[in-house]
Amino acid sequence: MKPRVLIGVFFIIVFTSLLMWNFGNSIGSFVTFEEAEQKGVRVHVAGTWDQTKPSGFDTQRMIFTFYMTDNNGDTHRVHFNKPKPNNFEDAEGLVVMGKMRNGVFFSDDMLVKCPSKYNDASNLEVSEAPHTF
Repeated sequence: MKPRVLIGVFFIIVFTSLLMWNFGNSIGSFVTFEEAEQKGVRVHVAGTWDQTKPSGFDTQRMIFTFYMTDNNGDTHRVHFNKPKPNNFEDAEGLVVMGKMRNGVFFSDDMLVKCPSKYNDASNLEVSEAPHTF
């Protein structure tokens, strides 16, 4: 085989390996706050906003702070290093991505699950009239 072909195959293998490694690191499974504390690495925690506890935005540090309850029922403070998302109050669920340190979850990204207007049973109308085609 020619050296150029070998070098090309080598670079393709290296590039593919780096791509797969990076992709694998970006996909994380959902964990609880307790598991996030034990792992000490960047993780995804799913839960809901605890509206009974205080929340607010610190304009000097640019951090939105709120409390979230994970799927095991554990509630922890979350520091989100961006402003509060527009649809935060309407959220059915949250997924925060970041690291847990000293009982506080430091999030650098958040997904907000909003209620769907298509799943509301009161919006469904069932027609009794037969359809003709």
